[in-house]
Amino acid sequence: MGLLSLVLIVLVVLTAGYLLYGTLIARLYRLDDDTVTPAVARNDGVDFVPTRPFYLMGQHFSAIAAAGPIVGPVAACMAFGWGPCVLWILLGVIFIGAVHDFSALVASVRHGAHSIAEIARQHLGRRAYLALAAFIWLALLYVILAFTDVTAATFVGTSEEVAGLGGSFNKGGAVAAASMMYLAVALVMGFVQRFLKPPMWALTLVFVPATLWVIWLGTRVSTLGVFNHDAFSWQCAILVYCFVASLLPMWTLQQPRGYLGGFVLYLALAVGLVGIVIGGFKIEQPAFWEGLAGLGAFFGSGMMPAADGSATAIKPTQLLFPFLFVTIACGACSGFHGLVCGGTTSKQVAKESHCKPIAFGAMLLEGLVAVIALATVMVAKPESLAGKNPAVIYGDGIAAFLTTILGPEARVFALTFGTMAVATFVFDTLDVSTRLGRYLLQELLGAKGRAAGVAAAALTAGVPLLVLWG
Repeated sequence: MGLLSLVLIVLVVLTAGYLLYGTLIARLYRLDDDTVTPAVARNDGVDFVPTRPFYLMGQHFSAIAAAGPIVGPVAACMAFGWGPCVLWILLGVIFIGAVHDFSALVASVRHGAHSIAEIARQHLGRRAYLALAAFIWLALLYVILAFTDVTAATFVGTSEEVAGLGGSFNKGGAVAAASMMYLAVALVMGFVQRFLKPPMWALTLVFVPATLWVIWLGTRVSTLGVFNHDAFSWQCAILVYCFVASLLPMWTLQQPRGYLGGFVLYLALAVGLVGIVIGGFKIEQPAFWEGLAGLGAFFGSGMMPAADGSATAIKPTQLLFPFLFVTIACGACSGFHGLVCGGTTSKQVAKESHCKPIAFGAMLLEGLVAVIALATVMVAKPESLAGKNPAVIYGDGIAAFLTTILGPEARVFALTFGTMAVATFVFDTLDVSTRLGRYLLQELLGAKGRAAGVAAAALTAGVPLLVLWG
């Protein structure tokens, strides 16, 4: 089977999943647009803000689509082959992941936009609430810590190919510059939308091209000293940003940043799809590594090829069960999405019917992201992947697809865009996670008011900083 045929099958299956199974679940939940949502009832212009569904879907998609649907599928493909990965992504995202996200969003909207932990208190009692809330907050700290490290790495990373381009370009500096200018564009968009209130199509026509322009501009200022620092300096800067962003009203930064970030992610998907269509790429990776096609992969028996061509026993970490299903989490199913649904997204849903495209639809898009991530591995020769981490493989793969579309003269822009796509996937999740941590900590301690919010945000962003400092 060719790569194009495989991707077309995936698109048909995901579309059918949304139209058929998504509609069935929506009917079971009896969504009612006459019900006043928390965003409308408590509209405070800060956290509770009724939002247009397409605008909110972009923000929600950029919040949930972090490093998981990139790193997991790439790593799993290299360990197991692409066959089991595609099967798990399609089955998992339609029947588990999308239903989970849809259910979490509807449940939160119908419980006053409270978190999943607060809903647990209402139905399971205080002890269950305290245990779940504490666990979730600690898990959010881990997410912030891990994603800060991943994002900072994209700001300092380079590659052998980039080094060969000469001293006029630094990929890490380009991504850092583009990321900072992207946030500035989002901030301007937030104020324009708030006070000038232009139509959504006009904002899109102006600010989406502006986002692409700053990515190009990043390639022109990549060697400036202000954009070239060590990883720890960037980690500190990122966490300071997360602290500030988690306290700002939603309309100032998080909503427009999520909307624009969603378009970067949509464009990365489009680049992957168009590149696959016109590039004539061949699948270079096996569907199943030898020995993994049978039940032996599940029960610990079986053989797979070693580096020298000889047969070697399957290692415990190469067992399809359970490691395939925990390696590919985001892209198939992820409990983190429930935190986003019950944290920021439910506070912006204007009508119950919007829950289906926002939650179910965005999760299916994340499944497509995971398949495109698989494609970046499938078209690469196995020997070319040695020593590369999954984020670099994905960025280089998207760059290869974009170079196919624009031509070799656009290679520098393609490399920056590919890595910027990775950074956007992760960056957009960071400030959302910090805001979720602030919400949860204030809810857990019963602390209200501006000072309590500042303290909760400082603690949520400060603990990862202390860990990185140590």
